[in-house]
Parts: sequence; structure tokens; C-alpha cells
Amino acid sequence: MWDFSVSGALGLMLRTLPFVVLRMLVYFGMAAAYVLLTGTGAGLGWLIGSAGDADFRSGATLFGGIAGFGLTAGIIYLLREYILYVVKAGHIAVMVELLERRDLPTGRAQIAHATIIVKQRFAETNVLFLFDQLVRGVLGAILGLVRGVASFLPIPGLQQVMGLVHAFLRLSVGLMDEVILGHAIRTNSNNAWESARTGLVLYAQNSGAMLRNAAFLLVFTYGLTFVIFLLMLAPAAGIAYAIPGGWSAGGIVFALIFAWSVKAALVEPFAVACMLQAYFKVSAGQTPDPVWEARVSGVSQKFQELKSKATHWAGPPAAT
Repeated sequence: MWDFSVSGALGLMLRTLPFVVLRMLVYFGMAAAYVLLTGTGAGLGWLIGSAGDADFRSGATLFGGIAGFGLTAGIIYLLREYILYVVKAGHIAVMVELLERRDLPTGRAQIAHATIIVKQRFAETNVLFLFDQLVRGVLGAILGLVRGVASFLPIPGLQQVMGLVHAFLRLSVGLMDEVILGHAIRTNSNNAWESARTGLVLYAQNSGAMLRNAAFLLVFTYGLTFVIFLLMLAPAAGIAYAIPGGWSAGGIVFALIFAWSVKAALVEPFAVACMLQAYFKVSAGQTPDPVWEARVSGVSQKFQELKSKATHWAGPPAAT
């Protein structure tokens, strides 16, 4: 029914354990930073608020907590390109190497090996970030195209159902952009834009199978994340209670952050490993269909921009 192997995905996770550990350090560190800076901000607000009455102290504590949370979010936003380049792209690179049955170094050398692979495709972090943004835009347009095709089918109530399905599957863009990145790495081409073009067309012409796999994985991913959120409520509430002023809303916020960190560190790479298997399987031996390329080009300005970059790409600078 599905085009991936759960045991195969778990095997990829185990064989790329250095990246799993790196993801845990990065994302759990982010969660800890949210808690620490939010708590520090609330604490400072509580101290400043001690100069006034109870209402003033409560407001100052809340404002300080929000300021600490916002500061953390801003720092993480500035680091998003680096995280994509080193953590996500690197992990995808070694997964692809294993799926292609290539040997990998072990331990920390695996991370250095992945960095070399990524740099061969994308010389700078901003190039990969732009690549990711364009791919996400095209994937969203492909989902709209699939929904548009369904609208011509004479099935009562299909449009309402497809509207819900479309909204749900837009979440799959977060998985599929990493799969297209995997395709770009797999082709071993120094023109990542051209690899993305072919990868997106192959995705479009196999969208039925890919969306079926993505739907299952989205239910699994967000279902498991919700369970983790529930499990995190009690310890998160304890942390929030320990913050000066007893910031009650912090319990839910911290539980959401903890659940997000587990999802990003452990659940998401498993889902990507499954989708990589599915994509490589359903597109095996195929070439991009010009009809599908014309369809995608007709609905996506970002796809046209991507094709233009593929045409004019001079390649990354030679390694020194």
C-alpha cells in the first residue's frame, strides 16, 4: 500500500546516528533556550514589577516573558539558513548516500563528509535557502494543480473533500522540499537548479502516489507529535510554575516547544527517510514528461524562475 519500508527508514536513522545526535543537540538546545530566556525575561519583569502593585508586577512579568520568548525566536530565525545547510541538508545527503548503497564514514567524520557533499551542490547557505524557498513555492502550486484536475471529475461533494485534503496536504510541502533536495544530491550534478526542475516534474507526474504516502506520514507525524505534547504538559507546567510570578500560560507554550523539538529532531527525519524511499521507488527509470512540465510552468512563476536559474547557473566555485 505504501512505497516505503518502515524498517528501512529506521535503518537509515540508525546508520546516520551522528546526524540524529546532532539534530537532538540543535533542536533540544533551541527548546532549552526558549525556556531559559523566557524564564529570565519573566524573572526580570517580576523584579521590575516589584516596584508597583500586584497588577503592575503581573503585567511586567508577562511582558518580560514575551520579550525573552521573542528574543529567542529572533535568534533562531537568524540561524535558519545555517540549520538548513548543516543539519537538514547534511542529514539528507548521508541518507541519499546510503540509499544509493555508497559507503559512509562513521562518527563525527560522517558530518564532515556530508558538509562536503552539500558544498559541492550549494556553495553558500543563501543559495540553498533560495533553492528551498523556490521549491516550496512550486510544490504548493503543484498541489493546486492536482486539486484543479480533480474539480473536473463528476463526483458529488468531491470539491469539499478536496478542499480539506488540500489544506491538510499543504503540510506535506515541509517533507517534499527535503525530498527534492535529496533528488538534487542524488543526481550528482553541480547544477542543483536543473536537478530541482527535473525532480519537481517527476514529483508532479507521480503526485498521486506521493500524496498517498505523504498523507499517511502526516497523520503519523502530527499524531505522534500531539501525543508527545500531552506527555510534555506536566513537566512543562512545572517549569512554568517555577518561573517568578507563576506564568500559567507558559505550561502550554513550553509543552508545544518541547513537542516541536522532538518532532524536528526525531520524528521528522524518519518521515523524510520514508518519503525519500517512496520518491526514488515511484520515479525509478522515469524521465520528466514535457506535458507535466508545461502544466507546472503554467501555474507557477517560481518554477519559471527556477528554470531560468538552471539555464544561467555557472556552478559553484571549484574546490581549493
